Amino acid sequence: MSFAEFQATFAGQAPPPGLSPALTALWHDAREDWKKAHQAAQNDASPAGAWVHAYLHRKEGDLGNAGYWYARAGRPKPAKDLTLEAEWTAIARELLAG
Repeated sequence: MSFAEFQATFAGQAPPPGLSPALTALWHDAREDWKKAHQAAQNDASPAGAWVHAYLHRKEGDLGNAGYWYARAGRPKPAKDLTLEAEWTAIARELLAG
């Protein structure tokens, strides 16, 4: 699925079938449902799930918890000037290319 195709699914009522839990979490986050996004990220023990989990805690403002999840994902903490939107896009693009 391309990034544009992924974005087009946000108009639907449910994530498209076959998405990884990490992408499902990003899908829910794009629809402004942090709780469902967090649940999906928690259900993904992979590095991708940890990366999304880190992003979600950064978005929440819990930087200590986010740091823990960035480390679990093997990812550096993002630069302070990286917007949440830019990080979301970077994660989604990498996972979709994956």
